[in-house]
Amino acid sequence: MSVRVTEAPAPVVGAGQPLLSVRGVKTYYGNIIALKGVDLDVNQGEIVTLIGANGAGKSTLMMTIFGSPRAREGRITFAGTDITQLPTHEIARLRISQSPEGRRVFPRMTVYENLQMGAAINDFAHFDEDVERMFALFPRLKERIGQRGGTLSGGEQQMLAIARALMARPKLLLLDEPSLGLAPLIVKQIFDAIRELNRKEGLTVFLVEQNAYHALKLAHRGYVMVNGVITMSGGGRELLADPQVRAAYLEGGHH
Repeated sequence: MSVRVTEAPAPVVGAGQPLLSVRGVKTYYGNIIALKGVDLDVNQGEIVTLIGANGAGKSTLMMTIFGSPRAREGRITFAGTDITQLPTHEIARLRISQSPEGRRVFPRMTVYENLQMGAAINDFAHFDEDVERMFALFPRLKERIGQRGGTLSGGEQQMLAIARALMARPKLLLLDEPSLGLAPLIVKQIFDAIRELNRKEGLTVFLVEQNAYHALKLAHRGYVMVNGVITMSGGGRELLADPQVRAAYLEGGHH
């Protein structure tokens, strides 16, 4: 199958220069190359999605941006700062938050305590106000405030993982497979929340997602990854309509 690489459209209205810039990034697991020279930008105020088959390298890129594993070659900059070799905790202090694949809430801690862990990175500034913001965004969490994270449903754990990441007041939110294993109604609630954060607060979001239909509907721009290489890029709606994307990622799925 021939692969067409499109020029990314102009940034969305209100979006500025690239907040996150990835150039020539190569990541290895031992001697196996997982990312083979990735170039990608996320502009201020955008939702950008990365789609691709399972095992394409999407989560590896997300983890590489956050410093674990490290890029062996190439450069990653955030708000003009080279973060390629920074430790993960220093990357977090620059106000990048990650909601990793598999949710990974603290299972023995309550919902409230999980939110406290998210706020610790900025020394609990605005804590009470931010807790109320999270409860407005995800009312289910307010109902579960004293419940241990490990006893929540999958959807509730995903809401908590995102809320915990947001407690740090990030400039950039990295979301890895937020819809994985969740019922369609819960997926809609989570994607609606992401859209609302972007519209109302201008939050910049980089989203890795196997559900290409939902991701491309949500995103201003998208990239397609195949075997550790970016093969296509373009506007979210443009990629949704692209015959190659439809054949590879949308046939037999949502339309």
